[in-house]
Amino acid sequence: MEYLIHLAILFSIYAILGVSLNLVVGYTGLLSVTHAAFYGIGAYATAILSTTYHWNFFVTMFVGIALAGIIALLIGLVLSRFDADYYALASLGFNIIVYSIFLNWQSVTRGPLGIPGIERPDFVGANWQFLVLAALFLALVYYLAQHLGFSSFGRVLKAIREDEKAIQVFGYETHYYKLVIFVIGAMMAAVAGSLFAVYITFIDPSTFTLNESIFILAIIILGGLANNKGAVLGALFLILLPEILRFVGFPTDIAAQMRQVVYGMLLVLLMLYRPQGLMGEYEL
Repeated sequence: MEYLIHLAILFSIYAILGVSLNLVVGYTGLLSVTHAAFYGIGAYATAILSTTYHWNFFVTMFVGIALAGIIALLIGLVLSRFDADYYALASLGFNIIVYSIFLNWQSVTRGPLGIPGIERPDFVGANWQFLVLAALFLALVYYLAQHLGFSSFGRVLKAIREDEKAIQVFGYETHYYKLVIFVIGAMMAAVAGSLFAVYITFIDPSTFTLNESIFILAIIILGGLANNKGAVLGALFLILLPEILRFVGFPTDIAAQMRQVVYGMLLVLLMLYRPQGLMGEYEL
């Protein structure tokens, strides 16, 4: 049972990441590969404040959300100068910068040694209680994303994705919409980071690399862009699939490698025969 609860908690955290990135990539069409950076900012804010100053979990989460929002605002102003592939490359560069800060600012982050002993909230004892907490935050993030997606704001985001120049003709300041949704996505990612830090009780820079950003991007592509249910389903699929493959009877000496091969093949086949993702896009 504890194993299933553990998987459910990880699913909740990655579903939050998927839903938040879907607002940026799926709805707005901005190919951002920097989500792990904001995920890490939320995690490190909670880890540092809880271990050094013993602040309340919700206060540390609020600080992480605010810090991610401020940094996203500053970075978003720079990214708004780029289009298409250049936007993706610039966001990639930011992820690498943040990872380098986590790795080398040892007086604050402890570098590759990481931060151990992160305190869980007092009211969370057993893992099932933490699962309830994570599920509540997932429900909140999902509700906000759904509200944004079906609002007039969300329709403008989709119009930007389809033809930004056309929507500008009608007087819309598209850079404002792109900046706002980028900041909102970053703040939601910080929520997942705070939850991850207090659940694992240890973080280090290796969790917040470019590979993690690509994994989160794979979640929403697999589930279906501009579909929040798809983002949740994609997170569930990518969390459970590697675990299911553990029970396939591969020879012991090549089991790990074969699981990766089968995992990769299944993803490729899915993209070949279901390119729109598991659920496709909402039709408004």
